[in-house]
Amino acid sequence: MANAFFSDLLATISERGRTLLRRGDGSDTKQDADGLVELCNALLSGRGEASGTAMAREVLDLYRELDAAGRRAFFEALVRDFGPDRERLSTAIEKWRAKPTDEDASSLHFASEPRRQELIRRLNRAPGGTGDLVAMRADLLGMMNGHTDLAALDRDVSHLLSSWFNRGFLVLRRIDWSTPANILEKIIRYEAVHEISDWDDLRRRIDPVDRRCYAFFHPAMVDEPLIFVEVALTETIPGAIAPLLAVDRQHLPIEKARTAVFYSISNTQRGLGGISFGSFLIKQVVEELRRETPKLDTFVTLSPVPGFMQWVKQDKDLPLSDEDREVLKRLDDAKWFESPETTALLRGVLEPLAAHYFLKARTPKGRLIDSVARFHLGNGARLERINWLGDLSPKGVRESAGVMVNYLYRLDDIEKNHEAYANDGEVVASSAVKKLLKGEGRRLLDMRLS
Repeated sequence: MANAFFSDLLATISERGRTLLRRGDGSDTKQDADGLVELCNALLSGRGEASGTAMAREVLDLYRELDAAGRRAFFEALVRDFGPDRERLSTAIEKWRAKPTDEDASSLHFASEPRRQELIRRLNRAPGGTGDLVAMRADLLGMMNGHTDLAALDRDVSHLLSSWFNRGFLVLRRIDWSTPANILEKIIRYEAVHEISDWDDLRRRIDPVDRRCYAFFHPAMVDEPLIFVEVALTETIPGAIAPLLAVDRQHLPIEKARTAVFYSISNTQRGLGGISFGSFLIKQVVEELRRETPKLDTFVTLSPVPGFMQWVKQDKDLPLSDEDREVLKRLDDAKWFESPETTALLRGVLEPLAAHYFLKARTPKGRLIDSVARFHLGNGARLERINWLGDLSPKGVRESAGVMVNYLYRLDDIEKNHEAYANDGEVVASSAVKKLLKGEGRRLLDMRLS
C-alpha cells in the first residue's frame, strides 16, 4: 500500500511537471535521437524537482518511440557526448599531481565520472524509471553483440544497476497459488529450464505441500520477479526430472521430506545480465526451508547440462577411441533412448565423457565450459552425481543426450568449496564422478554387460 501510494504521488508530480514543461516550452520535442539528446542535456542542466522528474519521464517515453536505428544513435551519442567534463578532469589531475590529498583524490574521483552516469541517476527518478532503464539496458546488450563501441555506456549502466539492485534492496517472496495472477503469468512466461505448459502445470509446481517456489523482487519493480527458483521436497536425491513433474505423481507428506531439490532457476530480466542474484537466492531459500522444515538435511540441485552436446560435436580433442566415435553415431537416431542396447553402449561412452567435460574441459581462457557448473561451483556446491537419462524431453535429449547432474550444497563445506574453485579453479566432486573420469565406471558397465 505504501509503495502504491508513493508511486501514485510521484506520477502525479511528474504529470504536473510535464504540463508545466510543455507550457513553458512552446514547441513539440523532436521525435528522434537528436531531440532526445537535447532533452537529456536540458535534464542535466538542473531544474526544479517536479519539472526534472517530468523531463526524465519524457526522455524515457520518447526513447520507447525510437526505432532500432534511433536507439543506437542515442546510445552512440551518450558514449560520444556524455563522458567526463575534460576541462574539470584536467584541473583535478593537476591539483592531485601538485599536492595529493584526500580532498583532491575525492575531487579527482567525481571529476572523472561520465556525465551519463548522472543522467541515468536522474532518469531513475521518473515514475517507473528503474524498470525502463532495465529494459533500456536489454536493448543495449542486444546491440553490442560482441562490438565494443558501446562498452563504456554499458559499464556505466551496469555499475549503477549493480548498486540499485544490491542484495540489501531485494525482497524474497514465496510464490504460491494465492500470488496475484499477473505475477503467476510471468512465472509461466519466464521459466527457462523446464517449460510450464499451462496454468494446471504451474499449479502442480507451486501448490502441493511438497513443492515451493521463491522469487526475488525489487521495491521499484514490485510486480516483476527478478529471478525465481522452483523446489521439490523429496525423501532422497532424484536422478531424473520426469518424476518430479509428473501429472499423476503422489504428493509426499511434509514430515517425510528430507531433501530439498532446486530443479529450476530462471533469471527474468535480460537488462540485469551480469548482475548475479542466484547465489543469494539459493542461500536465503535454504534458510527459509530450514526454518519451516527442520528435518530437511540435504540441499541439492537437479541441473541440466545445456552445452554438453554442443561440446561433444565441436571439440576435436575428445578422449575417445575410434570405437567410441562409432558408438556416438547412434545419437543420430532420434529415438536412440528407446533401445536398451543403444542406451547401454552410449552410456559407456557418454558418462566418462561428461565427467571429463566437468572436471577437465576448459575454454581457451581456462574457464569451465558449462555456465550452470560455473554458477553452482562458484556458490560452493559439490558436483555430486552425473545422472544418465535424467531428462528425456526433446530439449534435454538435444542439448545433453539426456544427461543431468546433481550439485550438493553441504552447508559446512560451502565456503571451503567456493574458495577452492575461486582461487584454484578446482572442481570439488564426489568420488563417484571422479571414478567415471578414470574409466572405472565404464569398466564396471562392461563387466555387467558381459
